Amino acid sequence: MKKIFLFIIIIFLVVGTTLTKNSTIRLENQIFNIKENISLLKDEYELIRLDYNYLTNPKKLLDYQSLYFEDELSKIEINQIKKLIINDEKISIQDFKIINNE
Repeated sequence: MKKIFLFIIIIFLVVGTTLTKNSTIRLENQIFNIKENISLLKDEYELIRLDYNYLTNPKKLLDYQSLYFEDELSKIEINQIKKLIINDEKISIQDFKIINNE
């Protein structure tokens, strides 16, 4: 009787350990995937934030132009900007329209 009881306890412990280990592995995989997603989102957030911070201030753009590009960039008037339209195989150039939302 004692041997059967001891055998049942050992089988129960082995099955319990196996179930616990499998559920732990599943949780670790989920945690890893979530951490990877968070890491990717943080990287994307930092790039968007950097883009926003540097491109929202024209003075900063001019400072960075002189710092990194020297004479490669030049100023133009906004009415000199053209719009390139590509439809099927046709390419046309139109004036860029400025709309004031006042």
